[in-house]
Amino acid sequence: MILVESIIGNVNEEPWVGRLKGARLDVLSLDQWQAQKNRFRLKTSEGSEVAVALDRNSHLHDGDVLSWDEASRSAIVARIVLQDVLVIHLDGLVGQAAETLARTCFELGHALGNQHWPAVVKGTTVYVPLTVDRKVMASVMKTHAFEGIHYEFAPGSEIIPYLAPHESRRLFGGADSTPHVHTPIHVHDEAPGGGGPSGLHSHSHSHTHTRTHDHGDHHH
Repeated sequence: MILVESIIGNVNEEPWVGRLKGARLDVLSLDQWQAQKNRFRLKTSEGSEVAVALDRNSHLHDGDVLSWDEASRSAIVARIVLQDVLVIHLDGLVGQAAETLARTCFELGHALGNQHWPAVVKGTTVYVPLTVDRKVMASVMKTHAFEGIHYEFAPGSEIIPYLAPHESRRLFGGADSTPHVHTPIHVHDEAPGGGGPSGLHSHSHSHTHTRTHDHGDHHH
């Protein structure tokens, strides 16, 4: 068993870019849920058992080099598969009347909370991990047809560089079928245009099953 207590580099950084040319890479594949843990055991693609025991509040990033053997020119490298992200743009609300702004943001927050979707708000953008099928999430957004709001889906790998560690954990820490507890969303950011609190708020719920269907409106 190989014990990993610290990360020695990343395949995208020097001197590892040059050092790993022609080297044998043994991949430790992680999903986005596992990647947020600092202690776990997994096997690499070549069957080596790896025990990761990082410092508290530390976690692996895609491309992290976990071990290096100079003699055999071989390394164990972490690879993280991130799901897509629903990106909701609120910039279309800027300049609208305060009443319209408050109502739209409240309705969006209610819709996300109704589906138990965790989210991260940065400026005028809301990021929501794919907790259910992409078509289901698109259907929910189309059903509500929020005025002044548009959305798209983007690869998680494109979003994560813009996130702080705690935001990354909120967005990617439980967005697969692994049983988990949804992280509460308490958003106190100013709404677009400085119109006051955005109104996005969710509740903490424990779940041990995966939702694969759309829910009707209900209240908490």
